[in-house]
Amino acid sequence: MSRYGRSVSTRESILTAAERLFAEHGITAVSHRQIGEAAGQGNNFAVGYHFGDRTALVRAILDRHAKPIEHRRVRMIERIDGHGEVRDWIACLVRPFTEHLAELGSPTWFARFGEQVLTDPVLRRVVVDDALAGEPVRRVVERLNHCLPALPVPVHLERGDMARHLISHGCAERERALADGTGRQDSWEHTTTGLIDAITGLWTAPVTPAGR
Repeated sequence: MSRYGRSVSTRESILTAAERLFAEHGITAVSHRQIGEAAGQGNNFAVGYHFGDRTALVRAILDRHAKPIEHRRVRMIERIDGHGEVRDWIACLVRPFTEHLAELGSPTWFARFGEQVLTDPVLRRVVVDDALAGEPVRRVVERLNHCLPALPVPVHLERGDMARHLISHGCAERERALADGTGRQDSWEHTTTGLIDAITGLWTAPVTPAGR
């Protein structure tokens, strides 16, 4: 194998090990040394050499999954653009992610990794900013906002946070059940439909007036 090929292989091994360890133990609980050992690297500085700091490593893991997810999202947008309703645009946010997880097989760690990232206030901001910077996600959010009933800004922001947590935790729980062989063993399609139903209800629910 060429030097370049070895470098690419090493990077992939590190990304896979880091994703699994972060998913299982949390972002801050795992050291570069532990990741390097899990990736079969005798050099204690391999992770830092290839990725720099922890934030760059987290971004690299996210980037590795982003392309197939975004390809699915673009195809969905093309099918419904111009006539999509609230549920359709919510499906554009949920389904590309769950279909990607289903395609990876089992066990997977990406949903649990994402859940761990969202518990870190600094990394959560990085993830949200990176996600919203992508053109497909921006298009979906714009179309969804156009379809939604008028909501007070604080309520709109609150429901956006709730929707992100539903997707993150719902997928992580499903992934965890598959990995452990415990709990519900429903299909990813079942999980997808349930999330779309719940988030549609969340966004379209009436707003209770203050003081009632």
